[in-house]
Amino acid sequence: MFLALFGTVVIAGIVGYISEKSGFTHNGYLPSIIICIGGAFLFYFVSIMFRVGFGSPGVDAILASIGALIIVPTHWRK
Repeated sequence: MFLALFGTVVIAGIVGYISEKSGFTHNGYLPSIIICIGGAFLFYFVSIMFRVGFGSPGVDAILASIGALIIVPTHWRK
């Protein structure tokens, strides 16, 4: 369980970095990584509490991170 939590943090950080590097977001590297980690943490704990998910914890982390970047208001997209 703890290894899945650490893997979720690492995957979320990588997704945040890649989203900023590719130009998907324009928040800055650190805010994008923080948003991704927060979304992945939230979905991880919700999936434990209610036993919902999309498959493996890695897929859940990727989808939750992308979802958090889309949902959280970003820095005035153009």
